[in-house]
Formats: sequence, structure tokens, C-alpha cells
Amino acid sequence: METKYIFVTGGVVSSLGKGIISSSLACLLKARGFKVTIQKFDPYINIDPGTLNPYEHGECYVTVDGHEADLDLGHYERFTNIQTTRANNITSGRIYQSVINKERRGDYLGKTVQVIPHITDEIKRNIKLLGNTGKFDFVITEIGGTVGDIESLPYLESVRQLRWELGDNCACVHLTYVPYVSAAKELKTKPTQHSVKKLQELGIQPDVLVLRTEQNIPVEMRRKIALFCNVAPDAVIQSIDVPTIYEVPIKMHEQHFDEIVLRKTRTSFEGEPDMTQWMQFLHKMNAAEKQVHIGLVGKYVELPDAYKSINEALLQSAIYNDRKLDLKFIQSEKLNDSNVGEVLAGLDGVLIAPGFGQRGVEGKFSAIKWCRENDVPTFGICLGMQSMVIEFARNVLSLPEANSTEMNPTTPDNVIDLMEEQKTISTMGGSMRLGSYDCQIAANSLAAKAYGKTLVSERHRHRFDLNNDYRKRLEENGMACVGINPDTDLVEVVEIPGKRWFLGVQYHPEYSSTVLNPHPLFIDFVKAAVEYSETK
Repeated sequence: METKYIFVTGGVVSSLGKGIISSSLACLLKARGFKVTIQKFDPYINIDPGTLNPYEHGECYVTVDGHEADLDLGHYERFTNIQTTRANNITSGRIYQSVINKERRGDYLGKTVQVIPHITDEIKRNIKLLGNTGKFDFVITEIGGTVGDIESLPYLESVRQLRWELGDNCACVHLTYVPYVSAAKELKTKPTQHSVKKLQELGIQPDVLVLRTEQNIPVEMRRKIALFCNVAPDAVIQSIDVPTIYEVPIKMHEQHFDEIVLRKTRTSFEGEPDMTQWMQFLHKMNAAEKQVHIGLVGKYVELPDAYKSINEALLQSAIYNDRKLDLKFIQSEKLNDSNVGEVLAGLDGVLIAPGFGQRGVEGKFSAIKWCRENDVPTFGICLGMQSMVIEFARNVLSLPEANSTEMNPTTPDNVIDLMEEQKTISTMGGSMRLGSYDCQIAANSLAAKAYGKTLVSERHRHRFDLNNDYRKRLEENGMACVGINPDTDLVEVVEIPGKRWFLGVQYHPEYSSTVLNPHPLFIDFVKAAVEYSETK
């Protein structure tokens, strides 16, 4: 079949959940046997989100091919179990960079380079790249931002053009907001009407309206919205708040969202999507009664989206361990040796979060020391693993000034140091050690038992690593370096044998944890936390 293109736009306010709706549609289409991919077009000028503070857009997600991407790509992978690449996330920065490079080469033969047609043509070319591979039946394209934003106009103009070019092989889904005014005790449809009107002014008529709401929208009100927005009544569906985002695909299917899209694109289908495994996951989630109490120690805890993939990996793993997750966010800046016992008391496990820079890192050392001495299951990721090494060097190897050269370039004991390949790099964007690399794991180690194998490939995002000059001393004093990159000899996994569960990884296992395939390290960490809780 010819590739079909689905465009997902948003209106009224941001953060309505275009990524979740896109992921839910992809999940349903995939469950029907179609080959699906999702891509995100972000209207900011940054080349990628790699240099953005997490407070701006939440976590920076990393694809297997080493692209720093928007966090929505994490949702795409978690919902579809399909890996994404740099082709799945495009920014205005990349679009303009490509056009300017072509202009500098003379590709435009001296013509004046303009938003239309040159920028829009480049956007359209990128939208169709994945479809042109012949690998996919459906390409779902999420347009970042909100209708009415000046930054999004070139993307919406590109969608308008593609709707004419693609004909029945194209459909537009518009996600909008229906607020509830508590003083009037009424749902209000005007914001949605204005949002659709703005989209129509740009030449785009949505085929499907998805209404985000905290209150149930009566059928009569949905018919009214359909009438005012020129949309078929059965194509106006609601996305009401649910306890977990993983219920959204089921709620969407109950309203025939996938069937509506298939009919709009004149795609033949029969039967129901096979959501058996998904429903089993939800059943385990709803059946869980006991809690597992996990603390996440980091400096961006005021914005949970900064650790989105970690949060979801912990949630998934708790469910597969028949537990509800009670996740406590702990600001590392406020932790010290005098209060750490009080703050971490009662937790079943502690995760030391990744990050960059000096701020809050001393609090991580305090948390690790307390967990190590009290034998609490502890999981360190990236800077979390590096912090484990530094704390061990300070308090076990008696090197009180041990540090990372990221935090203190003049430390006499640089147990964590800038990798050799990074020492000649001056640019910040896209220049870290990024993407999937192999890791050889020692047999009979805690990590090997969790994975069930000794060779794995995991995604990275870092510049600093364990200094091998200290490796022998660390191992002689009880910290085992059990995971090594076979090509560079970089240490990837450390653990302390004899502890209940004390393990750090240089890579980011959270990126590859999905609903149907939760990551084995997270599963094993939560399992250890559950077992520890039963001994208290």
C-alpha cells in the first residue's frame, strides 16, 4: 500500500499531550498489523535540544544513532516498541541550516531564498523522508507548538500543501482543549472553535478533533463542536483525564479513533487491534495493591519531565514486580550528611539521577554514602554512577579531594575525567559520546544476572568517564568494574558485590525501557527494593 501521512496539530494551550495522542494512534495501528513510525517537528531554532536546559523542554532523549531529541520520542518508543532515529525529530534549526547550506553551495542557482517555497519545500522533503523508504504504511507527524504561534507557520503551510498533494493518503488530527469553568459549572467550546477557525484560516481543515478535557463532554456538545468546525460528528472524540497515560490507547479505541483515521485515508481493515499484551500490562497495574517506595535524587526534581524516561521505566518495572510505584523526588541541593538519614528513611530503593555540573552534586555524594553504609538498594545512572565512584574514592580509598574534572578541573584525584576523544572538542551541540555502544559484562556479576547475558548495547550521553588509572585501587577495595566497552576499555558498569543491590551505569538504560519490554536493570533494581522492603 502507499504510505499514508497523519498530521497531529495542537490548539488553545501547549502541553495537551499531542505526543501521547500520536503515540496512542501509532500503538493502535501497529496492533492492527500496520508498519508505523512517528516523527516530531519542533519549531525552535536550536539544531536539537541537546544544549537546552531541562527546565525548557524536559529531558533530552537520545536515539540509538546518537541524536539528541525531544522527549516525545521517548513516548513514541515506549508506546510502539520501535526504535527512533535522527530522522524522527526535526527542528527549525536543522531546516534553516540545510537551506542555508544549499544556498551557500549555489544549489538555488542565484534565486532569492524565501520561506515559501524554499523553507516549506525543505520541511515537506523531511516529512516524506521516512515514507519514501518504503518501510512504513503510516507516518505520523506531530507538529510542535500551538496553532497561532508564529514559529509554527512554515510547518502548517507545509501541511496545507501536502494535504493537496497527497489527497486521500493524508489526514489531519487536531488536538484542542475544552476548559471547565468551575464558577459557571460549564464546559466551554469557544476556545476549540477559535482554534479550529485559526487552522482553517491557514487552509487546513481537520479531519478529526480530539478534545482534551477534565470533565466528560456530553454528546450534544460534541455535535455542536462538529457543526461549528465542519467535522463529522463521529470524528469528534474526547481525551478525558485518566489515571495513567497507558490507558489512553484503550480510551481512544473505544471511540474508534483508529478506525476513523483508517477510513479517512481509505485504508482497508478488518477485525480489532491485538492489544492483548497491553491489556495484560494494564491489568497488572490495576491489580497491584502494595507499594514500592523509590527516591529519585537529582537537581531538576521541580520539573519531573526532566527525568521522564526514568520515571516511566520505574513505573513499568514496579508494575511488572506487582507493585504500585511511590516515587519521591528529592532535591539533591538540599541534601547533606546531617539530614540525609531523615530524608531517605523509609525508602526501599534510591536512584541517583543523571545530570551535568556542580550544582547539587555534593548532595548526591551524601545520599550515596548513606545508602552504601545502610545497604539500601541503589541505582546510579551516568553522573549518578560517576558520583558513586567519587563517593567511594573519598570515603573508602581515603582520597578526600577525589572528584570529577567536570566539577573541579584541578582536583588532585581525578577519578572521573574527560575522555581523551573529548579533549579536542570545543563546540557544545551534538559533540558528546552519543548513541548505542557495546558493553561486555563480567559473568556472574549483578548486572549479568539482571540482563541474562554478557554483551549488551546501550545508549550514551556523556563527556566524562571513570579514570582507568584508579581502576585497580577501586577494585582492590571492593568496587567491581564489571562492564567494559570492548573497543575503548571505558568502564560502563560498577557495582559493590555483597551489597543488596548497589550498581551504577555510565549509559542511560531508561531510554530503551518500553511498556512491553521494560529494561532488565530497572526490573532487577525494583525487585531488590521490593525484597528489601519485606525485610524491614
